[in-house]
Amino acid sequence: MIFGWEPRALGLVNFIITLVAITIVFVLLLMVFLKVIRRNFGYIFMGVSYGLILLSVIFYLIPAMIVLCMFFSACLSAFFFANLGDLRSFIANPFKRTSAKSTNFGVEKIYDREALYAQIESAVLQLSKTRTGALITFEKNTSLREIMKNGVPVHAPVSSELLVTIFYPGTRLHDGAVVVHGNEIIAASVFFTPTTKPFAGKYGSRHRAAIGVSEVSDSVTVVVSEETGRISIATNGELNRVDQSNFLRSFETYMADSEPEE
Repeated sequence: MIFGWEPRALGLVNFIITLVAITIVFVLLLMVFLKVIRRNFGYIFMGVSYGLILLSVIFYLIPAMIVLCMFFSACLSAFFFANLGDLRSFIANPFKRTSAKSTNFGVEKIYDREALYAQIESAVLQLSKTRTGALITFEKNTSLREIMKNGVPVHAPVSSELLVTIFYPGTRLHDGAVVVHGNEIIAASVFFTPTTKPFAGKYGSRHRAAIGVSEVSDSVTVVVSEETGRISIATNGELNRVDQSNFLRSFETYMADSEPEE
């Protein structure tokens, strides 16, 4: 007897196995939700769906169970489709820990951070003023070694003049992104997989590439629009516009969110 009711068509053993199987499936899906969806509505939806399906099994309401399962599957597909970028990151590395130590490229560990950020600010503002398209990614705890394989190794100290020269139209390295680790430019002409997220506004290839790399890593990417000269910063799958007058403060804030471990 369960709540004063005995399953008719299902034997007690099969009934218990069914409940356990449903619970295991929902727990596994919830683990994926924790990594991918990260929205309260998703958790509420999972909880309500689990409760309704569980009730339909307990009271052996087969038609209701079928309808609920179909509805749940359709909604689940919609959730994951709307979060393809996060899902792609999870599939690529389901056991990724943001606290993992970054790969050591031999860069100098102790450097003048204030002077480095001043060089970056000078380069970005100059690129913005001349409307020179640019994509600069700052590696943090997640290694971008595999992604950088399609680029050109540079291994040079960060300087405003070098960054501006790299992105000057007509140069061999101006297409793609520059990847910076610590105070060193590791590679240039690196091409990222663009995001597949749908956006309401118009986003060019640079902006989509910036969002794409931020979906699979904890990097910070600065984008300068070639058409308007506007500056944006991409992190955690999001792109935020930054004013020229407030760039340095915003950049420092994004970088401080998760400094690379020494």
